[in-house]
Amino acid sequence: MEESQLESVRRFNRLVTQRVGALEMDYLRRGRPLAEARLIFEISRDGAEVRTLRGKLRLDSGYLSRLLRSLNAQGLIVVEKETGDGRRRHVNLTRKGAAERAAYDRLSDDLAASMLEPLDASDQRRLLTAMGEVERLIRAASVKVSAEPPDGDDSRLCLNAYFRELAARFEGGFDASTGDHAHVDDMRAPSGLFVIARLDGDAVGCGGFKRVDKGAGEIKRVWTAPSARGLGVARRMLRTLEAAAREKGLRTLRLDTNRALTEAHALYRSEGYKEVARFNDNPYAHHWFEKQL
Repeated sequence: MEESQLESVRRFNRLVTQRVGALEMDYLRRGRPLAEARLIFEISRDGAEVRTLRGKLRLDSGYLSRLLRSLNAQGLIVVEKETGDGRRRHVNLTRKGAAERAAYDRLSDDLAASMLEPLDASDQRRLLTAMGEVERLIRAASVKVSAEPPDGDDSRLCLNAYFRELAARFEGGFDASTGDHAHVDDMRAPSGLFVIARLDGDAVGCGGFKRVDKGAGEIKRVWTAPSARGLGVARRMLRTLEAAAREKGLRTLRLDTNRALTEAHALYRSEGYKEVARFNDNPYAHHWFEKQL
């Protein structure tokens, strides 16, 4: 990484934190710092689990506890143990807390307007477009891809969502109970690998490969949640799987795909996969690809 690139990011961070008032102890003139204000926003009208807040905001448990105690002392929230599981706690806004959230919403709108109003219409569009691109790229950089058990809770959650999407998109539907579609044991280390992509702690994608012979493997179950599409998640997972396959001594990776999944065709071709002759009897496949590692 070049020093000039690092300095550009740091300069941008300093500008944004100053402009939005992140450094002020009296954020938006409501008498509390940004951290407490953000927590009020994230709790929202339906409340939230403490564990969810900690993961989403990436806060240390001790720091989050201090923030919650402060908001509770101000009469803005109540924290209760969840029925049936005393280890899990749920946070709700009080009526006073809901009023504070509404006040923050109004003042946040005013702050946003103050950034746009000095600009003419053309520059407003440029700024909003640039903000959208920055948001997308920062979210993309926040995605974490790591190996996980293919039969874990989040793995199953992703696979079930993947199968539902195939059923909706394939001509004639899709039945995961046929063939080996629901079989995942062959994507377990050391012979194979299964990965989960996470964004802010939430599982937003999955994929795996299985070894088919001494030098070849097959990519399977590559899926990205609709909420995370456009962030390059599938590409990240694919490259992670390829790197793992190389480490295991595989020289070739293959995959098949349905004709309805045109975005998958484009991804595989852009990553160097070449269309080849049929190599399996998958009734849902219309295209077969291969890549030499």
